[in-house]
Amino acid sequence: MYILIVGLNHRTAPVEIREKLTFTKSQLPKALNELNSKKDITGCIILATCNRTEIYVTVHDVEKGLSGIKDFIASYCDFNKNDLRQYLYIKSLYDGVRHLFRVVSGLDSMILGETQILGQIKDAYDDALNNKATNNILNSLFQQAISVGKRVRTQTQIDQNAVSVSYVAVELAKQIFDKLSERTVLVLGAGEMSRLTARHLLANGVSTIMVSNRSFDRAVDMAEEFKGKAVKFDDLFTYMVEADIVISATAARHYIINQKDIISVMQKRQNKTLLLIDIAVPRDIDPSVSNIEAVKLFDIDAMKNVVDKNLEERKRKALVAEEIIEEELDDFFNWLNSLFVVPTIVALQRKAEEIKYKELEKACNRLGGFTERQEKVIGSMVNSIIKQLIHDPIINLKEQASSGQGHLYSEICQNLFNLEIVGQKAVEPINCNGSNIKYEKDGDEVEERDYFRNQGQSASCMANELGTRKVKGAQS
Repeated sequence: MYILIVGLNHRTAPVEIREKLTFTKSQLPKALNELNSKKDITGCIILATCNRTEIYVTVHDVEKGLSGIKDFIASYCDFNKNDLRQYLYIKSLYDGVRHLFRVVSGLDSMILGETQILGQIKDAYDDALNNKATNNILNSLFQQAISVGKRVRTQTQIDQNAVSVSYVAVELAKQIFDKLSERTVLVLGAGEMSRLTARHLLANGVSTIMVSNRSFDRAVDMAEEFKGKAVKFDDLFTYMVEADIVISATAARHYIINQKDIISVMQKRQNKTLLLIDIAVPRDIDPSVSNIEAVKLFDIDAMKNVVDKNLEERKRKALVAEEIIEEELDDFFNWLNSLFVVPTIVALQRKAEEIKYKELEKACNRLGGFTERQEKVIGSMVNSIIKQLIHDPIINLKEQASSGQGHLYSEICQNLFNLEIVGQKAVEPINCNGSNIKYEKDGDEVEERDYFRNQGQSASCMANELGTRKVKGAQS
């Protein structure tokens, strides 16, 4: 069974294409069911965000599975398959798992190291799980991916350095004031940058927001959005006395805040610290106000320098994150290859035992029975022949279980010996807490370790070595 990913993102497709291939919460159950019903697909998960849509599946045949996914996408978004091809990327096996681990870690995002994608991947997994679209391989893959995303953020703190101007404004405010919960913000201008900055400040605890704009109606609209207070532009400096932080982002062609204005404001404030953040181009605030005692002024260039510095820091931390991902990849593929190898070894041993008993019974019937000594000698000889014949294939399969070729060796062995592999149907875990993966066998649920143990003593020994699959640190 192969892991296959087909998707598009902000790098491969413009927004007019991405918006055609998106799935709302209400559409997901039908889409998952339709995709999972295709005969070449054995499990699926759909990840849909504003910047990417990715379909994760397991298939027995990559080409047939890929064709099924493309048919599904073309039908769903009413798009010609040939036209769609230029926007899609396709990843399988090792590259596919690495891709998911990089996505969940924020290394493939538009903003390097962003955190929102981790929650989006958890939601995508839960949606597929609740709609019974996953299987044991996808369950383990996404549980470990969530664990990887958390480990990367915990160990590297890649998301701690702000890389947008609006976030930097919040970080500066945090550095200057011990806490933001008791601070008042005055926002000049009602454009998108002003809204973003106000939104981030509110999310970080600012209690009061005042909005001033030349168009008072726009100030009222924005103030209502943030449950704040609209201020007439002519009363700007009257209300600035009450503010601790001033965010200015107007479209004025000249300074709207001059040195004399701030001197007057600071006298009325009794020289309490005032943070001025000028993110307008051209600038709204006369740079000479920075010479006034207790006034902290940052313009767009100063903010950009912080952004650039923080972005470089995130890139440095991304290198550490890549090392973590490689470690986790080895862990996942060791388990995945064992998943292919163990049932093959069990089937090979079972077939050898069946041949042994069948041929012993034939010989016994032809010779009219054996003495006890003859039975021991012949039994010992047959056991020795069987063991020697399957010894090298089993040793090689075990060795390949820890390489990237375990699944290929298993399939070759299954074909060469015409082995019958006992089917395993995944029973989804309740949540992403690292629970043992379970299977249905003849209507009964058994743990992976018990499943292999029940197949024979040698398989039990190997299952003990490999252990039941658990994912480090995964939480729902």
